[in-house]
Amino acid sequence: MSVLVFAESSEGKFKKTALEVTSYGKKVAEQMGTNLVVLTINSNEVTILYNYGAEKVLTVTNTALKPFNAKVYANIVKQAAEKESAQVVIIDSNANGLYFAPMVAANLNAGFASNVIALPSATSPFTLKRKTFSNKAFNNTQILTEVKVIALAKNAFGLFENKVSGTSEEFSPILVESNLVSTSIEQTSGKVTIADADIVVSGGRGLKGPENWGMIEELASVLGAATACSKPVSDLGWRPHSEHVGQTGKPVSSNLYIAIGISGAIQHLAGVNSSKVKVVINTDPEAPFFKAADYGIVGDAFEVVPKLIEKLKEFKANNA
Repeated sequence: MSVLVFAESSEGKFKKTALEVTSYGKKVAEQMGTNLVVLTINSNEVTILYNYGAEKVLTVTNTALKPFNAKVYANIVKQAAEKESAQVVIIDSNANGLYFAPMVAANLNAGFASNVIALPSATSPFTLKRKTFSNKAFNNTQILTEVKVIALAKNAFGLFENKVSGTSEEFSPILVESNLVSTSIEQTSGKVTIADADIVVSGGRGLKGPENWGMIEELASVLGAATACSKPVSDLGWRPHSEHVGQTGKPVSSNLYIAIGISGAIQHLAGVNSSKVKVVINTDPEAPFFKAADYGIVGDAFEVVPKLIEKLKEFKANNA
């Protein structure tokens, strides 16, 4: 019996969320009185997982697995879970995770809970707290199947060091060649992605046009943040659809979300509501976003943002 965590990596390096699910998995394993096993695919920094409680790491190395393939990844997790007699399988609630976690559950005839935000309140029956209704409410879900699959919400648990003397083992799952599709993927380098960002700087129609996006990118660069936009902005073609955040775009669970020139339509707020701190800059004091924000600045973005950039640069220079 064990708890199995899938730790996702990108270009061989673990995402922060991989360490978060490992931290969470260790605590669940302790609750259940069992050991933690972590599964990795094409990672070259396995030992860092020992710092977060991974007693055993299964490493899969195969260049054919570099493009993410939900069906293939789900089958690999299934085989690892069966090999380790895992009663609980934990996956990150990012875009990839939410895509293939239900497949893992189906493969294992397991119950599935997504957007989990806390440790099980009970293990018999297995009870979990989840976000529901676009992050507006919570519910307690019981999983009654022998095997349980959990998708942990980003930033819901945090990182907790729990150093152990871990071991690693090469794992060679059986792969169906017909499922392996050769895909050419264009990689973006030197830019923080929305999925991995702790800070997101987002712009709306208040910026008046794509020619003014330079200050959004400059602010993001100073903060080490990802850039994003509202749906109208992507619909107008000012920014790519990959940057559209909200209920109908990418969900954001960052530590800091800065909305510039975004009024705060209900669909947008639903997609960013789980961010820990929300800051809005808008000329309209009645903009709906002000009711949802932790901090608000009523002012012209073309005056406020350059001053904010200047102060941040000054602060960084004095604290380097």
